[in-house]
Amino acid sequence: MEEHLAAVEKALPYYLPSNDDALQKSLYDIMAYACAAGGKRLRPVLVLEFCRICGGDTARAIPFACAVEMIHSYSLVHDDLPCMDNSPMRRGNPSVHAAYGETMAVLAGDALLNRSFEIMLDSSSRCGIPSESVLRAASALADASGAHGMVGGQVIDLLSERKAINLYELEQLQRGKTAALITAACEIGCHIAGAGDEKLSAAREFGTQLGLCFQIVDDILDVTSTSVQLGKPAGSDGKHGKATYVSLLGIEEAVKLADKRTAEAITALSVFESEADGLCELAQALLKRNK
Repeated sequence: MEEHLAAVEKALPYYLPSNDDALQKSLYDIMAYACAAGGKRLRPVLVLEFCRICGGDTARAIPFACAVEMIHSYSLVHDDLPCMDNSPMRRGNPSVHAAYGETMAVLAGDALLNRSFEIMLDSSSRCGIPSESVLRAASALADASGAHGMVGGQVIDLLSERKAINLYELEQLQRGKTAALITAACEIGCHIAGAGDEKLSAAREFGTQLGLCFQIVDDILDVTSTSVQLGKPAGSDGKHGKATYVSLLGIEEAVKLADKRTAEAITALSVFESEADGLCELAQALLKRNK
């Protein structure tokens, strides 16, 4: 996984727009700032690893991995806005709107969203990937990041503030807001490798379960960690009256559910046999993370 991470860190600046003479150079700088904030790079790593275990060439999947990371970065830029989660910090640094203002944060997020699809659709000619595979990958990302996925989940999240919702409703929210993009990352790696339906189905199930577990752990850390540890304000969910796994289940039951989701994610990988050992280790590491 470290090799994948290094590849993404090296390639990401290359796929961002750059022109010192452009009148909109400040926009390019903000896009780079949003993507350079670090983080786990989980989603692009998943693109590359699923491409690998499905027998594909990970070098050809690099632009898709970067595209997924740009979508994720744009979502964080918009999530941090005062009209959304109103967070002044992200990964230990000022959030984009805090550093550059709300207007430029909105525009930079929009630009990252569009840039991600530019990169993918350009990859057919540049990387020699079959057009059908490129279109399937782009379709998966569009579905996961739009009204049926990430944006839809964010809407449900906002509409649910200070309201009582049940576990089913919370899981539907998080399947969109958090799990959809993680699932799409797994699926995209399979598409680039030309994987069949059985492996695609397994990748989707793994991504869904991993995504839900990721959110459960996030909710637990929000009430058990400090702002310094998290790199963003701790306890923000409670302040906004957001429904979380902890507010609904309590910490002990939330921990049990995270364990269950991780086990289900690992079970889904059985079709890949020993090739998926790294992904199993990744799932366990995400379960035990402290930030």
